[in-house]
Amino acid sequence: MSAQITQTTSFIGGRHVPSLLTYANIDPATGGQLGDIARAGADEVDRAVQAAAKAQREWKRSSPEQRSRLLIATAAVITANRDDLARIESEDTGKPLTQAYADVDVCARYFEFYGHTIESYYGHAIPLAEDMHVYTRREPFGVTGHIVAWNYPLQLIGRAAATSLATGNCAVAKPADETPRSTVRLAELIHSVGFPAGAFNVVTGLGAEAGAALSAHPGVAHLGFVGSTQTGSAIARAAADRVVPTVLELGGKSANIVFPDADIEAAIPSLVRSIIQNAGQTCSAGSRLIVHRDIHAEVVEKMAAAMAQVTIGYGLEDPMLGPLISAKQHERVDGFLSEVGSGQIVTGGTRPDGLADDLAAGAFITPTIVDSVDPASRIAQEEVFGPVVVTLPFADDDEAVALANGTDYGLVSALWTQNISRAHRLAAEVDAGQIFVNTYGAGGGVELPFGGFKKSGYGREKSIEALDEYTQTKTVAIKL
Repeated sequence: MSAQITQTTSFIGGRHVPSLLTYANIDPATGGQLGDIARAGADEVDRAVQAAAKAQREWKRSSPEQRSRLLIATAAVITANRDDLARIESEDTGKPLTQAYADVDVCARYFEFYGHTIESYYGHAIPLAEDMHVYTRREPFGVTGHIVAWNYPLQLIGRAAATSLATGNCAVAKPADETPRSTVRLAELIHSVGFPAGAFNVVTGLGAEAGAALSAHPGVAHLGFVGSTQTGSAIARAAADRVVPTVLELGGKSANIVFPDADIEAAIPSLVRSIIQNAGQTCSAGSRLIVHRDIHAEVVEKMAAAMAQVTIGYGLEDPMLGPLISAKQHERVDGFLSEVGSGQIVTGGTRPDGLADDLAAGAFITPTIVDSVDPASRIAQEEVFGPVVVTLPFADDDEAVALANGTDYGLVSALWTQNISRAHRLAAEVDAGQIFVNTYGAGGGVELPFGGFKKSGYGREKSIEALDEYTQTKTVAIKL
């Protein structure tokens, strides 16, 4: 169905809604045009919110069994369309095809996980007194709004949609300007399995127009946002003006902390993956390498050697590293690399050699190590969002923790050590929402609560905890 649509349109109330205004969908690998995207605005957002509100009047009365059945059916239809979804995701984002397939699989897993979980999610009885019967109910908010980033479109909207629908809400999604196609296709699939028309709606367009209208709409009772801290602050202000709860997943400057007793040979592949995954355009990318002075030179040398073996190219050809999302993002990364200060670029930082002629205009950059940077420098403090890792040497555990906690962010960190006592002690001291030991990331981590400390945001997505974010507690007390 989607393949015949030259204009990627909004999907509202179970139907495609084209717009008179459009903008170009740019292929990040070639700089060419993939098609047109409907540039929806406030009118389409209002129509989508009304469609969701109408559907929610029916959906909130559905049983957990009904929700479970449709969520699991959605997982199955996502899997059945795996090839199509992965191709769209790879084309729009530029990511290698293997990574796009993984995103499709994780998206399906969200619907499967919450489809199974929702049947065992309920309130509690509270033993207040013998002549009182007190219990709590978990009730939906109503219409939830979701504005997500361009780096993992299917994963980000999949986890939001599955959680919202599982808990009896209905949703309106605004995908990123650059990557709307897979979200629109997902809306088609959700509708196809039997959800009420309007249960899940998608409004395509620009963040400053459609996104702003969604965040300010009085009919939206709950907001979720994934993206930059700056935009997240604006979303939070819009929500605060209407006293609406919000879940924010924002930036990160995550650290891999490598101690002298680490198994370096085992660590190197994971350290490299943590920064080249999705071309480093990941909020939880391992963008800071904090290494003990005794092994610093060895780790940097082996990291550089491993990065030199990374294959680069068009996402559908499945290299290890694809392009950045856009020429604009490429310029941003170049800007950081022009300000390394006392740091030294050990490897990378340039356009790759040997690319095919049709990729000459693509947003490619080689994986990069900037060694021994000033911890206070911009490149050590701010999110680059590219395959760029900076190294910071340390002398002892206290200095390692101070460096790890020395940014405004706190999303993910990893400890590489064979000392289990150190691992437990420092896991408690490092400020991050997830701490890994001798590994990095969790392959989607659907079952694991995910969210940040400090300016990495608040609220938790994934896991059973996300169900609490999308419901409100009602207490009922009855005098017997």
